[in-house]
Amino acid sequence: MYRHLLVPLDGSELSSSLVSQAVEFARALKARITFFTAREDVGGSGDGALLRTLSPEDFAAAAAGEANAILAKALVAARVVGLDCEAVARTGARPYELILSVAAERGCDLIFMASHGHRGLRGLMLGSQTQKVLAHSSLPVLVASVESNVANDAARAAIDIIKDEHRAIAAVVNGLRRQAGRLKGGAAGAPDLDFVAALLHYLRAFPDVLHHPKEERHLFSRLARRDGELDALIATLEREHRDGGAQLAAIDALLADGRQDAARQGELGVAIERFADAQWQHISTEEKLILPAARRLLGDEDWRAIEDAFRQNGDCRVGSEQDLAFRQLFVRLMNDEAGGATP
Repeated sequence: MYRHLLVPLDGSELSSSLVSQAVEFARALKARITFFTAREDVGGSGDGALLRTLSPEDFAAAAAGEANAILAKALVAARVVGLDCEAVARTGARPYELILSVAAERGCDLIFMASHGHRGLRGLMLGSQTQKVLAHSSLPVLVASVESNVANDAARAAIDIIKDEHRAIAAVVNGLRRQAGRLKGGAAGAPDLDFVAALLHYLRAFPDVLHHPKEERHLFSRLARRDGELDALIATLEREHRDGGAQLAAIDALLADGRQDAARQGELGVAIERFADAQWQHISTEEKLILPAARRLLGDEDWRAIEDAFRQNGDCRVGSEQDLAFRQLFVRLMNDEAGGATP
């Protein structure tokens, strides 16, 4: 029976599906997980070649930030179900060697990988590198066939996108909670009010303005038409969306007060903790009740529409400038949360 999984990730959509499968697999086995991602080598020849040439320090920071962002979302997915987990990133030109090295270093007894990927070095993590791991590993390797699920099953693809957005929100909320401990004086280190402001900006700009409205217009509305018994639950979740926005506004006001009077910072920390608790409960309700109900009640046509909406909604369609800005902000926040350090 396997007790410790190594799960290599590359940040692709397939990787998001892999996290979900790995968490469920580890949960069934009561195993722990080490999530791993590879950063591009400054001396390599990947997509960041121009940035690497012009500013090696900025390139290294960007690579570390991407790794921190990938791993932060994976850790959220595992911790929300109570799994023991950790995250590791390494830099190198041969990801398969890094995978094998980390598996040995951390005492893993199974490597849980995906079958295919895309995009540059990160694509290699889940493509040809899988074949090399299979060829060179002395450990068992379980290859999860996530590509067909994403390509052919609109429900799985839509749910993976929703869960990935939840993980990003939860990772930012976790960052806020850690700052709340410092604001209340119960955790080591001085609070960083500018970082708190940046985290709050992300939560106003992404979930409050984009993610929640998409859920209401495209997921909740379809569910309500299928099953009237869900009306009360949906009404509660929609009210929680509005309450979250009001809580953020109140926290913004307390932050302004805390900048002027350090004695008010404890009050700010308490408000942030209340907000964080509410967000965790909200996300848990959606994933434990709403998504399974939707999987049961909605048809292929519904799921294709939901998937399309989450990919192409408004100005934040995938690949748009706004989408890129959100991604870059999240990467920067996760890098700052890690203190710029390599996980």
